[in-house]
Amino acid sequence: MLEIRRLILLRELAIRGTLAAVAEALNFTPSAVSQQLSQLEKETGTVLLRKAGRRVQLTPQAEALVASVGEVLDTLERAEARLQAAATRVTGRVRVAVFQSAALAFMPAALRATAARFPDVRVEMVQREPEEALRETWARDFDMVIAEQYPAHAAPHHPGLDRRDLCTDAIRLALPAEPDSLRPVDSLESARQMPWVMEPRGAASRHFAEQLCRRAGFEPDVRYETADLQAHIRLVETGNAVALIPDLVWVGRPASCRLLTLDDAPRRTIFTAQRLAGAESPAARAFREILEQTVAGGA
Repeated sequence: MLEIRRLILLRELAIRGTLAAVAEALNFTPSAVSQQLSQLEKETGTVLLRKAGRRVQLTPQAEALVASVGEVLDTLERAEARLQAAATRVTGRVRVAVFQSAALAFMPAALRATAARFPDVRVEMVQREPEEALRETWARDFDMVIAEQYPAHAAPHHPGLDRRDLCTDAIRLALPAEPDSLRPVDSLESARQMPWVMEPRGAASRHFAEQLCRRAGFEPDVRYETADLQAHIRLVETGNAVALIPDLVWVGRPASCRLLTLDDAPRRTIFTAQRLAGAESPAARAFREILEQTVAGGA
């Protein structure tokens, strides 16, 4: 009988790439991880790892074993969910990864409602960028993710994740509240000479914003980069930049910028995703339903 904890370490190595990353994620030392994997090789009687420079590489036999480990973990997760479902009260922990504007707009009301209706459910929230959070949810770091998808930019697909749309919101051109008489802006095309603030390269929102400007016939002058949309708003408010801002950031407060509706009125989709293996968890199911009700009520 193979030791499940050692199999999990092998799967973590396949996901995270290095012994050091596995050790950090699981609060082990790299030497302890290496020792456990060496023991797994003895148990299986198979070479699972090969040296590749300063790193280690999984052999084809290890890759096959990792695929089976995922199936085993899915079975265990379903069994745990069914055990929780047999209880008379809804209990458990739900680890949620969420991006900034959704955390501000949705989570406070959803957390209050969950605490009132299901006091034995513990919800833990961590802010993550959507692309990273989707992968980490697939890897079992989180139980659920609230993510986003921009027009013509599909969110990463990971097998075994159940996706459900929450809502959509418009993306508008945000300008200082007081128009600049020297550089009047009344459309995306007329913002070609303005300094821009955008999210860092690699973010879906950055790709969307650059493509939108290029289709309008210009390359945006991106002088400021930050993943913090509150910083975007502040730079726009103070006349230092223009930006593409989703409507979700204004939930619960009046817009402090002048907002222009863009041609074709692009909209972003906000959705949740969780592993299919954990779909029967009463705690996760309860929180997801409350979240959907919260969003629907706020819409």
